[in-house]
Amino acid sequence: MMATKNETLVIGASLKPNRYSNIAITRLRNNEQTTKAIGLREGEVEDVKIETKLKDFQNIDTVTLYLNPKRQRDYYEYIISLNPRRVIFNPGTENPDFYKMLRENKIQVEVACTLVLLSTNQY
Repeated sequence: MMATKNETLVIGASLKPNRYSNIAITRLRNNEQTTKAIGLREGEVEDVKIETKLKDFQNIDTVTLYLNPKRQRDYYEYIISLNPRRVIFNPGTENPDFYKMLRENKIQVEVACTLVLLSTNQY
């Protein structure tokens, strides 16, 4: 049986409990989503280790962004190299230039809020 791509990668993960990226990790885990995270500071949210280096994760289905468009530039090639099925642009992360690159690489672009998708069972 082939492993399915079902993992979520949160980019822009924060250790601060009031940050949306932190809340998203908690909700993803509550919904039994396998979750990975990359942020500026190492630490843990729920049982998810926040990495500070760009790791070569396998099986990433969804990348959910919590970085402003300017900060996303450093991650363009990395995200495309992971070949996720989709990238979710949370409020404040909208980036038409990056949408175009992703679509050229056959990666679905979703301008949405991860928290809303989870709370309405559309994740």
